[in-house]
Amino acid sequence: MSESEIQKCLLSGDKPATPDQVFAALDQLGIVHSTITHAPMRTVADSMALRDGIPGGYSKNLFLRNRKGRMIVVTMLEHRTVNLKALGQQLEMGKPSFASEQRLMHYLGVIPGAVTPLAVLNDTGRAVTAVLDKALLEKHPLHFHPCDNSMTTTISATDLLKYMRTYHQEPVIVDLDSEELIVPAN
Repeated sequence: MSESEIQKCLLSGDKPATPDQVFAALDQLGIVHSTITHAPMRTVADSMALRDGIPGGYSKNLFLRNRKGRMIVVTMLEHRTVNLKALGQQLEMGKPSFASEQRLMHYLGVIPGAVTPLAVLNDTGRAVTAVLDKALLEKHPLHFHPCDNSMTTTISATDLLKYMRTYHQEPVIVDLDSEELIVPAN
């Protein structure tokens, strides 16, 4: 499915939050943030090519679902891989797989390459479980797309948690360094 074929609305029929709405939500909570504009980044490799030594935590974000339609957004350090079967067992949801682009738009209001924990603002029905990598929360500052992959917003880990708790729900914090979640080497 191409980006132009995706019906760009949430499950409710509402339009997804814009970056300006994300910024307003951050401002309403008194969260200090800054944003830069750049060429669209769809992958971790794209991000690495553009950041030019800017310190902090950069993420890889996965939008997954199980066979029963339960969804999760996993935000982890960019270099990580995760054993999806083990993660699904830990979250008591079976083995998750990648969700469709349309489902991503309906629940988080973003396209592939723009998945971000800041998109939980769009999940007003709280249908998506947000999962955060414990090690990511130890980095400072953190950098995420504000629902648009041609921008990167910088905030603190404490403020990310405040935002998620206010506009969504308590995220599940997972230690991806645990033996069962590490993808075995070939």
